[in-house]
Amino acid sequence: VQLVESGGGLVQPGGSLRLSCKASGGISLVYVMGWYRQVPDNGGRELVATITTTDVIQYGDFVNGRFIISRDGAKNTVNLEMNNLEPGDTGVYYCHFRNWREYWGQGTQVNVYW
Repeated sequence: VQLVESGGGLVQPGGSLRLSCKASGGISLVYVMGWYRQVPDNGGRELVATITTTDVIQYGDFVNGRFIISRDGAKNTVNLEMNNLEPGDTGVYYCHFRNWREYWGQGTQVNVYW
């Protein structure tokens, strides 16, 4: 499975960004897809949001209603709409795909600064 990420960049606090991830190659009928992130000084990757092929959604505790994950099953694409971004959201965001194996994207940088 190959994952191609898009989106990310620089935004001011309170702004919005949209991340997208498209999966291709050997896609199973059942999978979980979503985003994790690694923020500075916080060790490993933490859950941002995931969505299953039955539209079960899970968000990280820090999201607090600010982010919305959605998917286009026909295109094997997951989108993450991030609103009201804070400086603490700065980090590298990784697309994640899991069926009987797990796959990671290369990561896309999100910077939230004045």
